[in-house]
Parts: sequence; structure tokens; C-alpha cells
Amino acid sequence: MDVAGLQRRLAEFAAARNWQPYHTPKNLVAALSVEASELVEIFQWLTPEESARVMADPDTAHRVGDEVADVLAYLLQLCEVLGIDPLAALNAKIDRNEHRFPI
Repeated sequence: MDVAGLQRRLAEFAAARNWQPYHTPKNLVAALSVEASELVEIFQWLTPEESARVMADPDTAHRVGDEVADVLAYLLQLCEVLGIDPLAALNAKIDRNEHRFPI
């Protein structure tokens, strides 16, 4: 599935539950922040070496995957609401960074 397909699926999921009134940019950014913080929480007290091995434990790997999915879901929903193409935005940002930080 591509990004647009995922965005459609998320929109359909929200529409079926009548959640669109709550999916304002402000609420989506807040939810994105909360989910990113939940991802941080998993890594918070790990050493760099432990964090590099986090996916070796199935339970922790599952938690990481779920939080990554939550972050991505809210980010894609935010992009949909604001009319941002996330891949184009990332590509443009990489272009700017290549100019800002030459080799």
C-alpha cells in the first residue's frame, strides 16, 4: 500500500466512527506529540547499546512497532487535513539540507 492508500484507509476509519470533527490540526499535532513521547518512553533509560538491540526482544519490538504506527498514522492524518504531500515535503527538506550541509 502507498501513502495515499494509507491516508484513505485512515480517513475511512475515522469517518466510520464520526471522528472527523475531532481531527483538527491542533488535535492531530497533540496526538502526534503524545504518541512520539510514548515511543521515547520505550528508549528513555536504555544505553546506546541496549537501544540498538531493542528489536531483539519480541515484546519490546511489538511495542516499538505499535508506537511507530501510531506516530505515522497521526502524521499522515495531519498531512491529509493540511493538504501536505508528506513525500514531497520530505524530498524538499532533503534538498534544502543538501544545500545547507554540503559534503
